[in-house]
Amino acid sequence: MTVIDTPAPTRTAPGTRISGLDGIRGLAALYVVVHHCWLLSFPGYPANHGPSWLGWLIHGRLAVVVFITLSGFSLAIAPARNAWQLGGTWRFARRRARRILPAYWAALAASAVIAAVVPELPLSAPPTVRSMVVFGLLLQDAVAAPAPNGAFWSIAVEAGLYLAFPLLLLLRRRAGATVTLAVVTVPVVLAGLLTPGLATGARALGYTLELAPLFTIGLLAAGIVAAGVRIRRLPWLGLATLAALPILTLITLRGSAWTVTHYYWVDLAVGPAIAMALAAVATRRPRRLVGLLDSRPLRALGGFSYSLYLIHMPIVALISTQLVAPRTETGLTTFGLTVLLVIPLCLPAARLFAALFETPFQQRPGWSSGVPRRP
Repeated sequence: MTVIDTPAPTRTAPGTRISGLDGIRGLAALYVVVHHCWLLSFPGYPANHGPSWLGWLIHGRLAVVVFITLSGFSLAIAPARNAWQLGGTWRFARRRARRILPAYWAALAASAVIAAVVPELPLSAPPTVRSMVVFGLLLQDAVAAPAPNGAFWSIAVEAGLYLAFPLLLLLRRRAGATVTLAVVTVPVVLAGLLTPGLATGARALGYTLELAPLFTIGLLAAGIVAAGVRIRRLPWLGLATLAALPILTLITLRGSAWTVTHYYWVDLAVGPAIAMALAAVATRRPRRLVGLLDSRPLRALGGFSYSLYLIHMPIVALISTQLVAPRTETGLTTFGLTVLLVIPLCLPAARLFAALFETPFQQRPGWSSGVPRRP
């Protein structure tokens, strides 16, 4: 499982940055890296063949839920403060293209080279003309093709949700939050009920529609930045905890195999808890938690989390299968050594990659990371 790109608030226009969001993004990205170390160390997914105390590392898909919800939330902060006005669809599209495409295309080229040189590498496939065209045009959620990097499925999902973002803002402005959420969520629920195989079967395509409610609930939760004092003072973190407890209990009781085959519904159930947790961070409550999330190391980690997501998969696969696994006997030893080698390599590599392929495209006049400047 993977995480996906969200806008980096570290370079937003004055007054639009929400403290703590970078920290959430950075921790989620780091979790995904460790998840893939776990995945290659204990084969047999979705069953957990590792120690029970490491079972929480199996659910990389939940990091996708966090990133999708956070993406909608981050993108909607400035519009929520401006009566849900986007500030120009074309400007938004150009900003998003600059934000994700240069780094994505660079990572796609690098991943293709690695997959071609080491064709037996897990979580990837040797590139073909078809796969490079499909992935280069971000069509992988609609057109099947071998993946040079198994993490890239979610980039197409994010791109599809970007296309829907202006329409969602228009609907929120004209019809309100309840109608907006219903218009997006009801079709997904009906599709899952009427087509059971859609909700329980593993598939390679069609995740944009499935994950759209999460993006939408994040977008709507961004309204907290313009809400009145009474709404902002609600115990959002406590409410998030209450909302999360039932689904986390169910995941614990039913096990990983059941959870993975029911992610369609699990995602929908956990989305509101994540949105309320984001509302808590946006209102800076509790302050100690927000202060920790906004600490310099976590803020820096969040700043290059997109690059970390893009490049970590081949690094993890190479170290685990080519270097560690042939020299270890147990999965736990393999996992521990893989993590010890991957983290010190991935973090500086991702920071350098971001400096080359992200930062130069964000430091342009009139550009911000995911939110428009007010006219």
